[in-house]
Amino acid sequence: MEKEIKDSLKRIIEEILVEPFDLVDEIKNKKEKPYVILFCGINGTGKTTTIAKIADLLNKKKISCVLAAGDTFRAASIEQLKKHGEKLKVKVINHEYGSDPASVGFDAIKYAEKNKIDCVLIDTAGRMHTAKNLMVQIEKVAKVCKPDCKIFVGESTTGNDIIEQIKTFDESVKIDGIILSKADIDEKGGTALSVGMTTGKPILYLGTGQEYKDLEKFDKTKFVEKLGL
Repeated sequence: MEKEIKDSLKRIIEEILVEPFDLVDEIKNKKEKPYVILFCGINGTGKTTTIAKIADLLNKKKISCVLAAGDTFRAASIEQLKKHGEKLKVKVINHEYGSDPASVGFDAIKYAEKNKIDCVLIDTAGRMHTAKNLMVQIEKVAKVCKPDCKIFVGESTTGNDIIEQIKTFDESVKIDGIILSKADIDEKGGTALSVGMTTGKPILYLGTGQEYKDLEKFDKTKFVEKLGL
């Protein structure tokens, strides 16, 4: 009986979780470069660090990229992205604080086109999903930059609050995938399960620490095994 219950649970969970697409393959397979990725999410989820991790991953896969410092709102955010850019030897396009984030993204895309760079990673200001004026701003960024992929970065430790956050961002910019940071703290994986079940969006990666290498491709089978099923 116990085995039957476990097998049923395993099957249900595997059906709930959407199979993630391979971001690296998507970038490589796009004929007209650059491939543009827009990152969004609320404050303090580790979005900028996650972008740096993705840049590092692309470097290792021999995919060139440029970073767009589209968070022109939060103090020191541009400096933070620039530091990552220096460490990774990746160009960062930025404007002054308070400038239009859509124009930063646009300039980064033009730079990539001119210099034959494969991918543009656009950072945006973290915003509460309830701040309508800021949500309108990110809609403009998406409209101007026409990203190939829009990724929501959220914390694994947020619990069910993350569901409302994703739904609101999805209504604004149509989210394509999710990266969950601090997944090493969320041992039971409840957030990943909730997100998969309620949003129908694929989880692409899990952030498992502060270093660039601490980015794990989401694997449904591995996830179910961790649950002890």
